[in-house]
Amino acid sequence: MSDLSQFDLTGRRALVTGASRGIGQTIAKALATAGADVAITARSEHALQKTVDCIRALGRAAFPFALDVTDVKSIDRTVVEVAKCLGGLDVLVNNAGVEEVRTSLSVDEALWDRIVDTNLKGAFFCARAAAQSMADAKHSGVIINLCSLTSHVGIPTAVPYGSSKSGLLGMTRALAAEWAPIGIRVNAIAPGYFRTAMTDVFYENAGWQEAMLGKIPLNRFGDLSDLEGTVVFLASDASRYITGQCIAVDGGFLASV
Repeated sequence: MSDLSQFDLTGRRALVTGASRGIGQTIAKALATAGADVAITARSEHALQKTVDCIRALGRAAFPFALDVTDVKSIDRTVVEVAKCLGGLDVLVNNAGVEEVRTSLSVDEALWDRIVDTNLKGAFFCARAAAQSMADAKHSGVIINLCSLTSHVGIPTAVPYGSSKSGLLGMTRALAAEWAPIGIRVNAIAPGYFRTAMTDVFYENAGWQEAMLGKIPLNRFGDLSDLEGTVVFLASDASRYITGQCIAVDGGFLASV
């Protein structure tokens, strides 16, 4: 490879949803480290302060926005404001998501709607708003969706979540095919087993940890830093001929099931 500058995101303008902690915060920091200015969202703007501080410490601009991705009108307004603050929008990372472990026979309509509306409906309308901003500005762009191992395999007690993430994978492929002619690439990342606030309930069970490690060929759980290279790659020109794909960052889990 003769030119590593294709991984450089200097001058790019990115939006990351659900960036107050965990994977979203890691992604926002990785994009800033690669040179991007970053707008970040969470339900509470106050919850974003740590992420804002991290981005600014890297010498990049950071703009926090309160956003509930289940509110479509709010999505449209927020993306317009993000584009104004950043001077445009080049990259969207759809990270906002929720999960609740519950047996399928105890899933009620409220839980189904909360998970699917956040993980799938919200991601679509964020993507639509971002694509509209990119198209209006007549420039190319990148959308990255956060899928899951449940986009590929069935996990008991996670049916609403798995349904939303399977749908997100299908949406990634369909939007990639539709938006390629206008220069917008759409890809996804499927993290494996990473310990975050949302998944902590599993890791409290030592027996579960031991059993799960036996299914991961690299024999360890993911560290959040393991996601940094993949998201920078997909956001950058280094992946300019890749669209409609989902990259599993899972220690080999899917390769061995």
